[in-house]
Amino acid sequence: MTEATPKRLTQYAHGGGCACKIPPGELEEVVAGLGAAPASPNADLLVGLDTGDDAAVVRLRDGLAAVATADFFTPVVDDPYDWGRIAAANALSDVYAIGGSPVVAVNLLAWPRDVLPFDLAREVLRGGLDVAAEAGCHVGGGHSVDDLEPKYGMAVTGVADPARLLRNDTGKPGTPLSLTKPLGLGVLNNRHKATGELFPHAVATMAALNRDASAAALDAGIGCATDVTGFGLLGHLYKMARASGVTAVVDAAAVPYLDGARTSLRDGYVSGGTRRNLDWVTPHTDFGAVGEDDRLLLADAQTSGGLLLAGEIPGAPVIGELIPAAEHPLIVR
Repeated sequence: MTEATPKRLTQYAHGGGCACKIPPGELEEVVAGLGAAPASPNADLLVGLDTGDDAAVVRLRDGLAAVATADFFTPVVDDPYDWGRIAAANALSDVYAIGGSPVVAVNLLAWPRDVLPFDLAREVLRGGLDVAAEAGCHVGGGHSVDDLEPKYGMAVTGVADPARLLRNDTGKPGTPLSLTKPLGLGVLNNRHKATGELFPHAVATMAALNRDASAAALDAGIGCATDVTGFGLLGHLYKMARASGVTAVVDAAAVPYLDGARTSLRDGYVSGGTRRNLDWVTPHTDFGAVGEDDRLLLADAQTSGGLLLAGEIPGAPVIGELIPAAEHPLIVR
């Protein structure tokens, strides 16, 4: 690489960020019928595969549980340092989304070694290290492979109080729904990939930790939450409503969006992942008179999005509520 010919990392990947996830419907078919049993009589798997929650949780002893997760993806931005920051924040988010605190992480790096210089890989890893340090999480090495596409993320281990978990299957009717980061990351990232335009406010949103929101949720006595990533707000909310046996009502006008999101949607920067998300939730959703643009934005494939809480915390707008199970798990008004 030279200054005259910089590498645009997003051009070396078929998708970007969490939009490159396997579609939720296809993934559910793959894992259907799979389960995990405790390895010993002393282990207690509190959160596993059954509800598609954000991380696995195993009780170690009274008052202490281990939290385990892994997350990695293709470049979502061209700047390698920012990509590393975003990927690390996204991986750590799964621990925060379950109500835990990250303790140690290991890097997961796939790199086309004959195509992209390792100077860029070093910057990716540096970004991940800096965000992990901000989270107070150790990074103890990791694993790398030679791959056709660059990919980066982390496997993270944390701790939690087994009596104070945030789960996606404990939602109760009559509870408000709050969202801690605005939507629109998917369309902005897709525009960046297509045009090279920079959106510093989107990068700042993705690199921001969900640590404080998680702590505030626990302090407020909230017990039901998830984070909003590749399946979009509606996809993750559908999983929450289904697992909890309730219906979720979304006030479309109350949902916050990043500057430029609607313009990018209007200009056609909608990812295939977003369209697949919408296709997945549509049979389970009463959209009423809500139009196609709002439907796509509500299904927009986020990368390192915020927490979706069944409850209220300061600074997080209320975007809807949970009600007793109705004909559809999701209602958008």
